[in-house]
Amino acid sequence: MHPYLIPLLTFAAAAGVFTITPGLDTAMTLRTATTSGWKAGLAAVVGICLGLGIWGLAAAFGLTALLAASETAFTVVKWAGALYLAWLGIGLILHPRTSLGAAEAVPVQADARAPFRRGLLTNLLNPKVGIFYMTFMPQFIPPHVNVKEFSLLLTAIQALLSFAWLALLVVLTVPLGRFLSSATVVRRMDRLTGSIFLAFSLKLALSRRA
Repeated sequence: MHPYLIPLLTFAAAAGVFTITPGLDTAMTLRTATTSGWKAGLAAVVGICLGLGIWGLAAAFGLTALLAASETAFTVVKWAGALYLAWLGIGLILHPRTSLGAAEAVPVQADARAPFRRGLLTNLLNPKVGIFYMTFMPQFIPPHVNVKEFSLLLTAIQALLSFAWLALLVVLTVPLGRFLSSATVVRRMDRLTGSIFLAFSLKLALSRRA
C-alpha cells in the first residue's frame, strides 16, 4: 500500500463530513437552484469551489498565517464578510422575488454571473475558511513530503468533494422545479435564505480567531 494513501483517505473521509454538514454553502446552493434554475445553481457551486480552492492555495503557501497572526487582518476580512452577508440577507428579506419570469428571460451567460460571484465572495470574505484550511490540513500531511504540493492535493480533494455534493443538491432540486417556482414559494425561499444569511453574518461578526 502506498504510504500516502492512508492520510489521503483519512482526509477525504473527514473532509466529506465537513462538506455534507449544512452551512452557508448549502443554503446558498439550494436557494439559487430552487429559485433560479439548475444552471444558476451550478454557477454558484463553481464560485463556491473556486473560493475554497483560493483559500487552499493561500494556505499551501502560508498566506493565511497572516489571518491567524494578525488581529487586524482577521478583523478586516471578518467584517467585510459579515457586512456582505448582511447586505445579501437584508436585500432578500425586503425585496423578495415573486416570480422567476425575469430571471428566466435573461441569457444563461449573463444570469450565471451573479450566483457565481455570490458563491465566490461568500467564501473569500470568510476568514474562518482560511483558518480552517491552515489548521485542519496540516494534520493529514505526512512527514518527508513536499508540504506545498501535498497541501494542494488535499485542497483539490476538498474542492472536488464540495463540487460533487453541492452539484448533487442542485440535481435533486430539478424534480421539484414547478412547485419551487411558484410565486409564494419563491418569495418565502428568498426571505428564508435572507434570514439564514443574516444569521451567518451575525455568527461571523462574533467569531474570533481560533
